[in-house]
Amino acid sequence: MGPALLLGLLLSRAGDLMALPSSDCVVAEQLCLSDSTCNATYRTLENCALAKTRLLSLDHDSRVRCLNAELDLGNSSLLHCKCHRRMKKQEHCLRIFWTVHSSMTDGYFNLETSPYENPANEEHWKTDYNKLAALVSGLPLAGDATNSCLKATHVCNLSKKCFRLRTDYASICTKGAGSEDVCDRRKCHRGLRNFFEKVPEDFTKRILFCPCQDEFCGERRRKTIVPDCSFQYNTKPNCLWLLDSCLEDHICKSRLADFQQNCQPVDMSPDGCSLHNHAACLQAYMGMIGTPMTPNYVSNSSVEVSLWCTCENSGNQKEKCDQILSMFESNKCLENTIWSQMHLKQTALERQEDLLYSSSLSFQGDSASTSLSSATSQVAEGKKERDSSEQSSMPMASSVYSGATTSWPSLALFLPLLLSPH
Repeated sequence: MGPALLLGLLLSRAGDLMALPSSDCVVAEQLCLSDSTCNATYRTLENCALAKTRLLSLDHDSRVRCLNAELDLGNSSLLHCKCHRRMKKQEHCLRIFWTVHSSMTDGYFNLETSPYENPANEEHWKTDYNKLAALVSGLPLAGDATNSCLKATHVCNLSKKCFRLRTDYASICTKGAGSEDVCDRRKCHRGLRNFFEKVPEDFTKRILFCPCQDEFCGERRRKTIVPDCSFQYNTKPNCLWLLDSCLEDHICKSRLADFQQNCQPVDMSPDGCSLHNHAACLQAYMGMIGTPMTPNYVSNSSVEVSLWCTCENSGNQKEKCDQILSMFESNKCLENTIWSQMHLKQTALERQEDLLYSSSLSFQGDSASTSLSSATSQVAEGKKERDSSEQSSMPMASSVYSGATTSWPSLALFLPLLLSPH
């Protein structure tokens, strides 16, 4: 089958392929494999990538053959293809990208080209965050009105997808957290990636980067990713080992390349970033969560972030190890990006929501909130026995992971009544 015929076949198919851009690596691979010359070149590159995966040393002739194969692709769509963060075949797409660009993995810090499409070119979600935030502002919930992390959790719990995926990863990550013999870190990481990939950023950014005025709020923020399982080991590993683990994984290697590209610090830049794109840097940072190089806040009272690793006993690779750690600890671009997100100017609607939220926590004076409180209590009372039996097994039951004292599954069932016209 010739490339022209295959292209016509692909374009005639409905569904996912119609939604994929021409730069998609999965489509580019299919087109390449249909051409005998491109096919042979691609198979050579696959062997080169496989040798690197197995840490096999290549002789001079083999290295030249691999480099020539990459150059032979010329203007092929494979050479310029990209992947999307929320695509169904993301791992397969990333494998294709690194097969074609296997020479980029030589050395520790040569991953500046991200395999991901520019965030500005990706489709942005339309979310109902503001509507749910307004609804939360009218609810009489227990908690501290100044705790923005608690408010962000309340809003997440009103979103079916946000609540489900957050509950999923919390359930996995809290099982045996703090014990390397019980905690399934791989599954915990997968659950975290699902949450940050599939839940709109309107929710995830507010949960992860909520500004705090006290350590209780800071503890909730730091424990968002359940660090006892996803972040910490009983002893700190060497950062070089952490990087090696990352480079062996297509997803982690891709996220690291994306992070290096979008959070590259520059001393002379006013915002500290080479690309001057805080949104892209923030997305790249969140992409690192759920990988072997998962970062997190260093304490409950700080907005500084770091990896859980050390550079002690690094020998003659101490400088390289320090560079790995400094990508997060001494990165002015990342520091300014996180600070900017936490101090975004609120819109008039958000300020109004915060005012209502604060009032609802301390006073229930109007008939609407009284009626809502009464109705919520009736629904919760009707399911009291079942909720009480489920509460012991709910992964969000602790003060840090839970959203509020209200039974959120019950409230979710009651939402259609709240949103219906009166």
